Formats: sequence, structure tokens, C-alpha cells
Amino acid sequence: MHPLLVELAWHGFAIVLGNVILESFGLPIPALPTLIAAGALAAEGRLPVFGILFLGAGAAVSADLVWFLLGRKRGRRILKTVCKVSLSPDSCVRQTEHLFERSGMRSLLFAKFIPGFSMVASPLAGAMGASVPSFLLWDGAGNLLWAGVGVGTGLLFHDAIDRVLELLSTLGLGALVVLGTALGLFILWKWRERRRFFKALALARIAADELQELLGSGRPPLIVDVRTETALRIDPRHIPGALRMTLDEISARLDGLPRDRDIILYCT
Repeated sequence: MHPLLVELAWHGFAIVLGNVILESFGLPIPALPTLIAAGALAAEGRLPVFGILFLGAGAAVSADLVWFLLGRKRGRRILKTVCKVSLSPDSCVRQTEHLFERSGMRSLLFAKFIPGFSMVASPLAGAMGASVPSFLLWDGAGNLLWAGVGVGTGLLFHDAIDRVLELLSTLGLGALVVLGTALGLFILWKWRERRRFFKALALARIAADELQELLGSGRPPLIVDVRTETALRIDPRHIPGALRMTLDEISARLDGLPRDRDIILYCT
């Protein structure tokens, strides 16, 4: 048996619990591979199947409940905080809101399988005013499904898990260097895109006092509210006279917008 599996067999519950909690709070340490490895050990009788399954799902639900309650208490502010650490801040909340609008609380069933959505879904559900029992029902089912996929994969392919780990061991440091370099290049590219986004946003922004001054001028700009329906329910405040239009509608309605006025888009 590979040494990593030996360590997991000795400290399985602590490792699974710690990995799930760390991932739930934003650290880039995916727990699914750990659940798969734990499932492989369960197939050999070294760890209890249902113990690992319910520990993984229960730890994820507990962490999600913390985010949910923060979302209920702080609303949109906690969503902004979550997305500040995202490598794709331009789409973090907006794409999550679209998913939530289409599927509602049912989106929690598959939230853990969508990168970026899993961490935002819980505080968004809280900000939307969902009840605690409803959240626990859907989030619990989703996390049980997620943990079940991990443990079940390990049960089915337990022979292959050890062989893969042995193969990686034979490749030695070179394999780690290649994987680490690829991951580093991806993170660097996403960081560069993040910097470009914030730089463009800084150039295009307009302060509230500047907007107020423009509204009082002889040629006031056209203000377009591009918030999603979910964002409007979380924060119904709006700029008087603003035109409601989603980002998806802009291209289709572009010809109907005036050409002789500045156009200012705003969201939250």
C-alpha cells in the first residue's frame, strides 16, 4: 500500500474532516480526491464506509451553514467579500445569481460540483432569505451526493487508486515539477486577467458625486440598471429613472439606445 494511503488509514477521520473544512472556507485544497482515497481504503475494510460518507457530508454542511448565516446577516456584503478572493471577480456573483435564478434552492444539489459556485451558493441562499430548514434539506442532500460520488468512486476503483499513486511515486520529483508548473501558470494567467479586469474597471468607473453632477447638467446620461433579478431582491434600491436591462439583453436592445447621450451601466 502506498504511504499516503497508510497515513490516511491511520488518521482518516481527521484528514477528511480537516480537508473538507479547509476547502469549504476557500483554501484551494480540493477534498474530493481525499474522499476518493478514503473510499478506496473503505473497500479494503480499513475505514468505515458510512462513517467517512457522513463525516464528509456533515462537515461540508456545517461549513455551508456558517456561510448561509453570514449571508442572512450581512447580505450582499458577504458575497462581495467572498468574490474578492476569486480569480474571476467579474463573473463570480453574477454567474452564481443566474444559476440560482434558474434552479432556486435546488441549485444546492449540484453546487459542490461547479467550481466557484460551491462557496458562493450558501451565502447567496442566506441573502435571498431562505429558511434554515429548507437550506439544510437541499444543502444536506447536495453534500451527501457530493461525498457519495467521492467515496463511491474510491469503492469502485480502489485497485486503480494505489497503482496511480505508485506510478506518481516512480515518476518522482519530475512529475511534481510538471504538475506544479502547470498549476502555477494557470494561476498566473488568471491573476493577470484579474489585474486587467480591475484596471479596466478603475478607468471606466464614475463616482457618485460625478454622476449627481451629470444628472443635473443639460445633457444627463442614460443610466442602465444591469442587476439580475436575484440582486434586485437582495437590494431593491435603485437610481430613479434608470432603465432596467440585463447584461444578456444589451446586445439585442443596443439599437434602441440613444446615440447622443452618455450611457452609464451600474450593478451592485
